[in-house]
Amino acid sequence: MEKLAQQKKQSLKQKLAGITNRKDMLLKVVSLCLGALLWYLVVGEDQVDINIQVPIEVLNLPENLVISNQFKKELDVTVRGPRSIMQELRNRNISRPVDLSKAGPGSIVIKNENDSIPLPRGISVLRLQPANITLSIEQLIRKTIPINAVTEGEVSAGYKLRQITMDPDKIIVSGPKTVLESALALQTYVINLDGLNHSITLPVHLNLSADFVNLIGETVVVAKIEVQEKFIKKTVDKIPINVKDASRSVIVEPDSITVVAEIPENLVRDTPVPSMLFRAYVNAKDVQQPRDVPVIVNGLTVPGHEPITIKSYSPAMVHISPVKDPVPAASAQGL
Repeated sequence: MEKLAQQKKQSLKQKLAGITNRKDMLLKVVSLCLGALLWYLVVGEDQVDINIQVPIEVLNLPENLVISNQFKKELDVTVRGPRSIMQELRNRNISRPVDLSKAGPGSIVIKNENDSIPLPRGISVLRLQPANITLSIEQLIRKTIPINAVTEGEVSAGYKLRQITMDPDKIIVSGPKTVLESALALQTYVINLDGLNHSITLPVHLNLSADFVNLIGETVVVAKIEVQEKFIKKTVDKIPINVKDASRSVIVEPDSITVVAEIPENLVRDTPVPSMLFRAYVNAKDVQQPRDVPVIVNGLTVPGHEPITIKSYSPAMVHISPVKDPVPAASAQGL
């Protein structure tokens, strides 16, 4: 019995070994087929060459540092591979990563090698340019820089430039220390003032160096240009005094005054008789007896011109006397 059991056990082992060998053989056949298929897809398929632009991706640059120089942002790469893979390659976001986590101030040379670009399997790099990239690393600072207006020409005759204000009048810039330390102010492109005779507000581009264009881009500010008339101080005499609200005829002594005023220069030039620019009057209401009354003087408001400013006038008081009514003729005969 014991011998029979051993024979059965041995027979079972042989059967299991046969099954295992068949499975191993099947796996080998499947692997061979997959390898042949892969070889066909990768090697047996038509190989093509294409040129691609691979952007440089800067990673992990410390917050207190900045790249201050201009460098080529893309690599010119010629690659070779199966046609089917190449057709999809252009749609993939492939970049050349540059890890700057350990960078410090100074110059760094980055070497671009064939294995620097993560490409799909089966694609090889034939050419890569440039071979090296030099990065200048500097300390990053923030600075508030004022904005100055640059002008040329003169405003119209009889006018003066009162002031120019910028909005904003300063700008905060973050950038390399060597660039910002020497920047005292940013300037606008030239603003032409020739013939200007009124205040205006207009957009103006800043005249920036290439370094600042890279930092803040093309920048536009608003310039508020305030123009006002020139004034001259002038003494004007023989301004007649008018009488208002008189219930009877009165005599005004003196009947004219002299005014010292600041008048727009163009208004003086365009007015042949300066006394026409003023109005003087006295209020004679309820005046029954001779007395002194104050003189009230105003400058005319002329459209297109600044108001006249009266500095002084004389006399400030005048004497008015009611005119006696004439005696009726009948009364005179009775006397």
